Amino acid sequence: MSSDGFHVHGPHDHAVEHAAGGHGDGFSNRIAVMTAVLATVGALFGYLGGATQNDAALFKNNAAIDKTEAANKWNYYQAKSSRQNLAELAMTIPGVDRKHYQDEAARYEAQKKTINEEATAWEARSQAWNDRSEAAMHSHHQWAIATTAEQIAISLAAITLLTRRKWLLGVTYGVAILGFVLGGFAWFHVDPFATGAQHGAATHAAAH
Repeated sequence: MSSDGFHVHGPHDHAVEHAAGGHGDGFSNRIAVMTAVLATVGALFGYLGGATQNDAALFKNNAAIDKTEAANKWNYYQAKSSRQNLAELAMTIPGVDRKHYQDEAARYEAQKKTINEEATAWEARSQAWNDRSEAAMHSHHQWAIATTAEQIAISLAAITLLTRRKWLLGVTYGVAILGFVLGGFAWFHVDPFATGAQHGAATHAAAH
């Protein structure tokens, strides 16, 4: 404990201190270097995971905004439909200017067509944002798993250094490589467990 309070050591700190404290043989040095590399890669994976999570939240918010705009357009569409129905009803009343109400009904029909196109476009934008949000959240989960794998590898490296069991070093390398592979999947937006259609949709959403 220092004069400023407690200082918590991580697995990497213990590995480096152990290597520098009298056990600076090749085995210890290799593990110390490896844990430093894994700690750096793990920090990078963690940052990318946080960034994709923020993107997912932003995209979801944009989807909600566009969905609200689409709902407003559809409400406007319904209002025009009601006015068109009233104009068409007025055409059936004896003694009214039938041509006037016929023109009104035609005008409302044209306006409805434009509003329909706008509302449909807003809904399509909202769905596109939702797709991007889902793709970003999926990448976040992949980055989180990759980060966890690197953290486990760092812990195994510390155990390997303390026990000096060389077979544990092989396990550490295996977990570290698994973390690299998972990170590569996240970077290239690849889901090895997805079907062809799901993979294509996720890749398309990530690309936009």
